[in-house]
Amino acid sequence: MTEPAKVIAIIAANPALSSLLAMVVAGDSRLKVRVFDSEIDLIAYMRLAPVDMLVCDFDREGRPAYEMVEGIRLNGALVSQDVPVIALTRSITPPMRHQAISAGIDEVIIKPMSPRHLLQRIQARLRTRSVVGVLGGYRGPDRRNRTAVPTPQPVPTRRSTDNVVPLFPDRRKPRHPGLDA
Repeated sequence: MTEPAKVIAIIAANPALSSLLAMVVAGDSRLKVRVFDSEIDLIAYMRLAPVDMLVCDFDREGRPAYEMVEGIRLNGALVSQDVPVIALTRSITPPMRHQAISAGIDEVIIKPMSPRHLLQRIQARLRTRSVVGVLGGYRGPDRRNRTAVPTPQPVPTRRSTDNVVPLFPDRRKPRHPGLDA
């Protein structure tokens, strides 16, 4: 039995970008693409049907992408509350990075990018299960169960030359004190 097609929701900054991304992503026969013009349409759809991946744009009009994703994560009425999210942006700033992490955005891709690159990232995200889905809910920025890394300790330098092999040996005759006259 074949696996059902995965639903990819796209909400981009303009209709031309949405159409281009939808065309490339729909090239994979295992994916169904749903393009949304507004956040209201997206939320209404997510109340009725599951979404396997959300691609949103930071540069679109209206509410910022991180606020939209936070709203999705906190809305218990949605079928796909823990959907993996890939966001697109023209540039990323430290505050935007922090907002994306705290909202639960899984990946941010800098525009301009190849639509094929976005397709590859979607396929990779769908192959590896999202940690959000495994844990049964969004856990915040520490959702990856990172291991503690020991603090690096400085390596003491060797002061002795007992194991130094001279590259060019000294071929002069040794001088002995007291024998020189």
